[in-house]
Amino acid sequence: MAFYRPDPAMQEQLVALLRRLEAEDRPGLTEQVAITWVRYDQREPAAGSGRGAGWADQRLLYPASVVKLIYAVAVEHWLQRDLLLDHEELRRALRDMIADSCNDATGLIVDLLTGTTSGPMLRGEAWTTWQRQRQLVNDWLKTLGWPELERINCCQKTWNEGPYGRERDFYGAGNTNRNALSTAATARMLEAVMTDAVLSPPACHRLRDLLDRSLDSAQRAADPENQVDGFLGEGLPEGSRLWSKAGWMSQARHDAAWWVSAERPPSLLVVFSEGADRAQDPNLLPTLARELSIEPAI
Repeated sequence: MAFYRPDPAMQEQLVALLRRLEAEDRPGLTEQVAITWVRYDQREPAAGSGRGAGWADQRLLYPASVVKLIYAVAVEHWLQRDLLLDHEELRRALRDMIADSCNDATGLIVDLLTGTTSGPMLRGEAWTTWQRQRQLVNDWLKTLGWPELERINCCQKTWNEGPYGRERDFYGAGNTNRNALSTAATARMLEAVMTDAVLSPPACHRLRDLLDRSLDSAQRAADPENQVDGFLGEGLPEGSRLWSKAGWMSQARHDAAWWVSAERPPSLLVVFSEGADRAQDPNLLPTLARELSIEPAI
């Protein structure tokens, strides 16, 4: 069951848009994307109060850097339980992980969350213990009791060149233990952060500060890796305010975005697109955001 109320008009609009984009110049698009789209009727909505639509939104895909959203929420949860020491180096890594999508910072965050470190291959009891520790984020996610989280996997670091040593072993044969998220799971977590529904209000506020993206053209031009251009934020109406976390690698281009404009209550849109063609397509995500910002005909 979706965490939002299914809206037939939104569903029709979403399907028609995907079919049109596929027919125009993106063959196979409907097999290459997963989408969760939610609109809210209040300026400050409660969790679960939205209406929405989805496309393959329970499908598990490699999330690339979108998984960093999950790790950021986990950090604040660990801090609330006094499982981590709150210090400047932790905050620096958290900021760099979300604001700049830094993989090195993410590696430290995963180490801190799980009490593990990268290094040479392990064997025996040490290897068993290490693997058990690396499941701590997944264990916490299960305690939330959200059906969208039941099959996801958030236990791996993110990489520039790829894992080595014990990290490579942990991926398993054929990379069967790679991180895996659905757009529905990602959307529910982002909604929970934006509505104070997963942590204390101060903790959610700190996370929102990290996710806040500037749509100012000069600031974007000064930062080529701004997580707006080529992603959902580029297609938003003028005057919008955006909170988001993007993911991009050779076989994926993803984004999870929450935005609000002066005229309308918030919208939530999570798009995962996979394959080399989609990864190198800087126009798909902005087009989806632009088109889905238009109210469906009644």
